[in-house]
Amino acid sequence: MKNLKTLKITYAALFLCLALVLPFLTGQIKIFGKMLNLMHVAVFLCGLVCDWKHGLAVGFIAPLLRSLLFGMPVLYPNAAAMAFELGMYGFMAGFLYERLYEKRWGVYVSLVGAMLAGRVVWGVASVILWSFMGELFTMLMFIKGAFIDSVVGIVVQLVIIPITVEVLKRANLLLINKKPQKVTTRDGE
Repeated sequence: MKNLKTLKITYAALFLCLALVLPFLTGQIKIFGKMLNLMHVAVFLCGLVCDWKHGLAVGFIAPLLRSLLFGMPVLYPNAAAMAFELGMYGFMAGFLYERLYEKRWGVYVSLVGAMLAGRVVWGVASVILWSFMGELFTMLMFIKGAFIDSVVGIVVQLVIIPITVEVLKRANLLLINKKPQKVTTRDGE
């Protein structure tokens, strides 16, 4: 681990690419794609594997970049609200997991905490962004979008993400809570 910063940036770039590409797996079936939320998986993993800073950055950038590159999600208000939601996912997942890394259940608490915080932020951002369009974002729209339409994705995320994190942890590929190692040359300098 010669340069931890470089490695974290590289991992974050990989997770950003995954966030852009994974939705193509279900994008042809619109309702199925909305249910699974595959872009979210990449952001959660970035926060859990790298740290909260990289999770926040990837989460905020991913929906905006995907909207600009591929036209989905629609930039305003959907991708804009998602930027705040996914940014919070990445931030909260990394922030909590840094503190709960040693706990057996730490990844689950971090994941559920991030899911709840992100959905609240999405709701607040949606209310504000929809009001700029002169439209009303109701509590029913929030509950439907945040929980009812996403229940399958939530279950999939609660199964796939902890397994992936555990595999990466056993392979010593998690970068969260790693300390930079001192680099020495052959001459011992």
